[in-house]
Amino acid sequence: MTSLPRTELTRRRLLGTALALGTVAPFAAAPFAAALPARADAGVPERLTLPAPTGPFPVGTVALHLVDTSRPNPMAGMNPHRELMASVWYPARAAEELPPAPWLPDATMRAFLAATGFPLDPALVPLTAGRVGAPVHRTGRGLPVVVYSHGSGSHRADHTVMVQELASHGYVVVTVDHLGNCFSELPDGRVLTPADAPGPMYALDYTVDLRFVLDCVEQLAAGHNPDAGGRPLPDGLGAALDTSRIGMFGWSKGGTATACTMLADRRVRAGLALDGPMQPGFGHPSVTADLDRPFMMMTADFPRATDPYVAEFWSHLRGWRLEVRAAGAVHPSYGDNVTLIPQAGRLLGLTEEQITRMVGTIDPARALLIQQAYPLAFFDLHLRHRRGALLDGPSPRFPEVAYLP
Repeated sequence: MTSLPRTELTRRRLLGTALALGTVAPFAAAPFAAALPARADAGVPERLTLPAPTGPFPVGTVALHLVDTSRPNPMAGMNPHRELMASVWYPARAAEELPPAPWLPDATMRAFLAATGFPLDPALVPLTAGRVGAPVHRTGRGLPVVVYSHGSGSHRADHTVMVQELASHGYVVVTVDHLGNCFSELPDGRVLTPADAPGPMYALDYTVDLRFVLDCVEQLAAGHNPDAGGRPLPDGLGAALDTSRIGMFGWSKGGTATACTMLADRRVRAGLALDGPMQPGFGHPSVTADLDRPFMMMTADFPRATDPYVAEFWSHLRGWRLEVRAAGAVHPSYGDNVTLIPQAGRLLGLTEEQITRMVGTIDPARALLIQQAYPLAFFDLHLRHRRGALLDGPSPRFPEVAYLP
């Protein structure tokens, strides 16, 4: 976000931070892969891992190629209309025979690592809990829908731990690649990176994408297939969606975009920002409109106590609101990086001090439990009206989490 008074922590900025701290530069920008081959004799695992979701349902996933014919495509050499990639994650019927989805496809991973000058060991890429194309678990009623928006220069897999956790508990989660500000792969094999963008993208640009994705969710629920190529959908997907119960969450710029989308579109009933800086875009340095629906912030580098943009946004929240902050967390701590960076760092021989400089001093195992518990509690409360004690005040289960109403 080059035109804003303050920039967000993009992947490249993380790289610069790592350089300043004296850590291993390529690893800081690409924490999920290692330059060194796996060494079986040293007890090194064959691949990095993500924690299994805790819900009662297996998880399925399917990718969608979405084309918005109402908007031109700002990226040269592509479809004349705006393109997005998305994945739908959902509770599935048992489908062990189907392949698990990789955290990132091989070509996307290679492009990301090439952009940082770092060699790839594909064998280390983690697998997810999502079985590709698995049939949807039928519950007899529609399931709440949650849309996810990534941070600047990132990708839609960046918060898979949270996404598959929600899906395992009966949510349909739609993750979005904002092409031009992410690493992504189109169905024809073309890989796109932030370097392909003709100019900067702001949270308000994300919002236009997200409102189109909401239209596509409604198309799915109506029995239509929004995939541009008409690729088959998992059995039962459309009938599983309850479009009267839609939530949204995002990390960093995606967290800001969540707030902006809620202000622009009442279809989103509840929003969660993971350390969002609340700077919508050029000419809009802060959020100044009132929001009357539930909103929660999980903060680290952008708490309202010290960040004026976040404080300004908070002052306009007129509905249910909550800020929580985990002790020792930094910007990348609320996401898959908090477990993938330590795993890869140890493969590279980084010290614990070097690792904590990138993901904070919070214990990664505790950070993962926080990621699995708090978003689920938030959406359970506001999309399912299931009230638990976790959001009512400080919890003995999570003594490191400060409750800031």
